[in-house]
Amino acid sequence: MPRALLLTGDAAEELDTMYPYYRVQEGGWDVDVSSRTMRDVQLVIHEFDPNSDAYVEKNGRKLPVDVPWAQVDVERYDALIIPGGRAPEWIRVDADVRRITEHFFARNLPIALVCHGAQVPAVYGLLKGRKTACFPPITGDMENAGATVIDAPDVVDGNLVSCRGWPDMPQFGRAMMELFAKSVSPASA
Repeated sequence: MPRALLLTGDAAEELDTMYPYYRVQEGGWDVDVSSRTMRDVQLVIHEFDPNSDAYVEKNGRKLPVDVPWAQVDVERYDALIIPGGRAPEWIRVDADVRRITEHFFARNLPIALVCHGAQVPAVYGLLKGRKTACFPPITGDMENAGATVIDAPDVVDGNLVSCRGWPDMPQFGRAMMELFAKSVSPASA
């Protein structure tokens, strides 16, 4: 059975995290959640409030962790998922997060980026020359990292699939599963 690694941390957006988590399982994949420690990850819920210039944040569910970043054996995984929220801005400074992310890019394995998730590979220079979607306010960051930002719900560029955030999940989920399935089909071997 193919296996995906979901790379995250505290303050990951709940829908950005849980939708792909369940969608890959629905598609016949196993998925392991990886964070800094084995402590459950505190997810957050971002909502848009007309009385606020930015989204508002509330605590969401807790997500159990299967393996800490330092113990991830990258060879066990066929795909990588990096959800959005605020987690990407701080997980990207960890050496093991870099090791894991660079492995999937170097081997051209499927990578799914949701919302702010693009911040992780961008800081390592891995989006240079690539097309990506992202949460619109970080477009400048992605362009400064050398990416071309596409304002669409399901941007596919080779082994990379991305979206702007949780409102894109229906289109993104289909594109993600098509990319993931193609990567493990006998025709792709």
